[in-house]
This record gives sequence, structure tokens and C-alpha cells, in this order.
Amino acid sequence: MSAKPKYRRILLKLSGEGLMGDRQFGLDPETVERICGEIKTVYDRGVQVCLVIGAGNIFRGVSEAAAGTERTSADYMGMLATVMNSLAVQSVLENMGVQTRVQSAIPMATVCEPYIRRRAVRHMEKGRLVIFAAGTGNPFFTTDTAAALRAVEMNCDALLKGTQVGGVYDSDPKTNKNAKRFEKLSYQDVLAQNLRVMDTSAIALARENEVPILVFSIHNPGGLADVVFGGGTFTIIN
Repeated sequence: MSAKPKYRRILLKLSGEGLMGDRQFGLDPETVERICGEIKTVYDRGVQVCLVIGAGNIFRGVSEAAAGTERTSADYMGMLATVMNSLAVQSVLENMGVQTRVQSAIPMATVCEPYIRRRAVRHMEKGRLVIFAAGTGNPFFTTDTAAALRAVEMNCDALLKGTQVGGVYDSDPKTNKNAKRFEKLSYQDVLAQNLRVMDTSAIALARENEVPILVFSIHNPGGLADVVFGGGTFTIIN
């Protein structure tokens, strides 16, 4: 692992499920603390970081209630859940001494800043970490697409997707011991083989703007720093 980061500015996409630990839904304080510690390690070494967090951990808990809900309303419920996750992660990061701002695509001035691209860039230039909440602000778009969009808007050197496994595999490594991990894939490979890394609109956005996507396990201690500094176990899509 080199002393200099391979990527100066990154967007880290975390799934809501990644914050649950062993729980059925909600946040596991120990897991959140550990992941924030990983982020702080990278931030402390001078890397500019922004985050997009999913909402699977909260929305799973209300999904039964949302089952009869019209799709647009259900999507807005999911966006609001990402704001809750973002505020929780902000709180933990600030307790660790990381200056953090939350910007929401759905304005809610009492709770956080509205998303303003130039302001977000300025925050990062001043050494603050920015968390983008509420997806793209539009229904029918996932937080994966929001992550790709923000990574492009922020001129990030890479989009890192922290998952439950150490990269992209040809089958589910949790059920198949012989699943093969890809070292490298092209955007076209992902689309053609229908590898469910991110949804197609996120992959297409990254491809059009030449933002590499690195998929790694957020549960490997030190894994985030390894990837940012050019080592570790991951799959790169470029």
C-alpha cells in the first residue's frame, strides 16, 4: 500500500443493510461506529470524502406498511429514511472529530442543508466530509444512481461501493463456496452479463463520465483505506 492515496476525492456508497450488523432492521451502533472509524482513517490521511447511504435497514422495517403504498410515495418514504441514516452517521463522525455536513436533495432546512453542488464542493475543499441524503430527490431512481450522479457532479476520482462481500462474483459467494471473484470488469461486461452490482442507470452514468467503480467489502477491517491507497481486495469496473 503506497503512502500516497491513489484517489484524492472519493464517493463512498454504503447500503443501509451494511449498517444493520446482525439486526433485522435499524442501526447497529457498533457497526456504525466501526464503519465511521474506517472512513475517519481515510479522511485523516487527506482524502476528500463524500457519502451516499441507502435505506434498506429502515425501509425493511416499514416495507410491510408500504406494501400497499403507491410507488412514488413509497420511494419518497425511502428517501426520508436515507436522511435518518445520514444524520446518524453524521453524529458518529462528528463525535470522532470529523467535520461533516449533510445535504438533502429534498430540502428540509431545519435538519440539514439543501443540496447545492458548488457548496458541497467548497465543503470538501475546506476539509469537510459531505453526506448526500434523499437520493436524487426523484422517485424511480435508486441510491446507486444517486451515488453515481453525485460522484460525477463532485468530480470524484472513484466511486467506491462498500458491500457485504469482497467484490463482484459470478455467483453468490454466500451460497456458493466456488464463486469466482472478478478482478476487473468493463462497464459493458456488467450490463451484458446482468451482474447486479448497481442498477443500469448508475453504471451508464459512470461509463459516460469515466468514473471507475470499485466494489469491496465494508466489513474487512482496514479495507477502505487499502482500496483508496491502491491495495486490498476489490473488483474494479472501468
